[in-house]
Amino acid sequence: MRRTRGHGAREQEPRRADRARLPLRRSLLGRLLAVSALVAACSVAATAWIAVQTTSGAIKQEQGQNLTADARIYDTLLEYAARNPTWDGVGATVRKLARESGRRVALTTQGRQPLADSATEPTAPALPPQASAVVDPLSVDTVLAARGADGQGTGADRIDPRAVGPFRLSAADSRALRRTADDKVACLNRAGIASDVVVGASGRPRVQIVGNDPERALGTRCDLAALDTPTRSERKALDALSELADACLKRQGREGVRLNNDLSWGDPAPVAVPGEPGAVVPRPVPAPRDAPAEQAAPSVEMPELTGDNDRAIASCVGTARSEQLSSYVASPALLFIGDEGGATLPGFDLSPANTARIAGAAALVLALTVGASVFAGARLVRPLHALTGAAQRMRDGEQPASVPVSGDDEVGRLAAAFNDMSAHRARLEEQRKAMVSDVAHELRTPLSNIRGWLEAAQDGLADPDPAFVSSLLEEAVLLQHIIDDLQDLAAADAGALRLHPEPVEVRELLGQVAAAHQARAENAGVTLAVTAPAPGPALSADPVRLRQAVGNLVSNAVRHTPEGGRVTLRAYASEDGGGTVVIEVADTGSGIPADDLPHVFDRFWRAEKSRSRRTGGSGLGLAIVRKLVEAHGGTAEATSTEGEGSTFALRLPGAEPPSAP
Repeated sequence: MRRTRGHGAREQEPRRADRARLPLRRSLLGRLLAVSALVAACSVAATAWIAVQTTSGAIKQEQGQNLTADARIYDTLLEYAARNPTWDGVGATVRKLARESGRRVALTTQGRQPLADSATEPTAPALPPQASAVVDPLSVDTVLAARGADGQGTGADRIDPRAVGPFRLSAADSRALRRTADDKVACLNRAGIASDVVVGASGRPRVQIVGNDPERALGTRCDLAALDTPTRSERKALDALSELADACLKRQGREGVRLNNDLSWGDPAPVAVPGEPGAVVPRPVPAPRDAPAEQAAPSVEMPELTGDNDRAIASCVGTARSEQLSSYVASPALLFIGDEGGATLPGFDLSPANTARIAGAAALVLALTVGASVFAGARLVRPLHALTGAAQRMRDGEQPASVPVSGDDEVGRLAAAFNDMSAHRARLEEQRKAMVSDVAHELRTPLSNIRGWLEAAQDGLADPDPAFVSSLLEEAVLLQHIIDDLQDLAAADAGALRLHPEPVEVRELLGQVAAAHQARAENAGVTLAVTAPAPGPALSADPVRLRQAVGNLVSNAVRHTPEGGRVTLRAYASEDGGGTVVIEVADTGSGIPADDLPHVFDRFWRAEKSRSRRTGGSGLGLAIVRKLVEAHGGTAEATSTEGEGSTFALRLPGAEPPSAP
């Protein structure tokens, strides 16, 4: 049988271990790890997204600002190249642009020979391998030119409108035309038409009507045609341009053309348009922005032409203009724009290497978070595992053991509370075992006496006379008394002790108890006395249960008071002002040692362990007294001095005084 129990115990050990080990997904550590990983991943993602958005926005803003500044630099240098045949003297302009923009500005030839550089220090960084732009007035960067011209680009014409070359008027011609233009403006103003004089890049003035509606001047006497007549220098330049265009056309086997003042041309041989009758109307090329509609200028925007012949003519006119202006403008130059330290325009490069760095940093943060969570979770879960194991061992009936207290945090306080509960449970278990042993001992004595007398009568050794029956009745009464005491304690422990409170006259109740124990006290040579004011303090209690409690105290006092001693019953109102009524039972007995005083209300406790029920009682009387007083909402106390006597005090809540009518 022992082997069977041992084998069953060994089988239970793995089951206990299985119950102790939870799956990681259900354990507190697993949940803590999951939450930490999720929080870390969300934090990394949110931080990366905010950083990318902020950085991208800042870079775009800086790029836009730098691009605007670069376009202004480019436009200024382009104007210089359009008005000057060489780059001589551009250094002052480059340095001024560098100061205004806070950037490094450098110009080199197309062979990277330096022309001007705002960084004059010997330790200046080398120029980057790629130029920011090419400054060529005959081939303009339309994007930078559009930004530099406040949104007014050059369209399809790649020649800068400020490159006029031989079409630039002399000072005398410009003054004469200006006087004529001023007269026309005055005439228009008298006619109620607002107009202004605008001077173009070639120095030719023109009249611009406010509202940009030239047809309004047709009905006036202000003839504006005089301003459209070309000067001698303009006719010469136009004839030279026509010759260059004719030479280009002849090389292609085409007939030459005669360019008009606005650089338009008449088709030498009308060409039929497929699907439409009639000849093709020659398509004029608009004049530049600063030239009049009828005046030829070198800075015009070439329109989109139709037909092979028109396209060829337009191409040759553009080539002729570039050839004519080449000696009047500066040669193409490379423009370098960068920061003072040599850095170029910033950018945001999410290359594979940068992506790998970001991913690595995120993985490192996530790994550190998980590692810290594992460390913190292990420290958190370890005492919980110890608590779980100790609780399971207690459930399985093993001896309760305390668990280590790691600190004063929540888990540490839980462990301390568990240790207190375990110790309290151990004490209760010991008291239960002691109570069972004491109950068995207390019941065994009267039962043994009854059995002994009955066996003696059965064997003929004792006669069933009145003394015999009286002895058996006494033992049965003692047995019944023990059972009644146990029943009262069980009812009090279960909260089932019923009370019937009513107003009680304390002096009268003490007199009844003293009268009930008077005969026993006289037999023991002990004097019973009652000291209570008349009328006594108001008290509401169950008189039967209260007499039982006070009677137990008096019985105990008489039992422990030697012959000639005195037992006094007192009742008075407490001086604490709370309406408490105090009932005291004092004796002049041998007293109770100080070490035993805390245990006097414990069950089955006796100051002298050798005493039996006949000499020392059952050990339940004082325990019943405490339970009865606590049921009334009061407390029981005991004070004692060895050799002088003991005093037991019952503190009960007083009754509410009757209200005045």
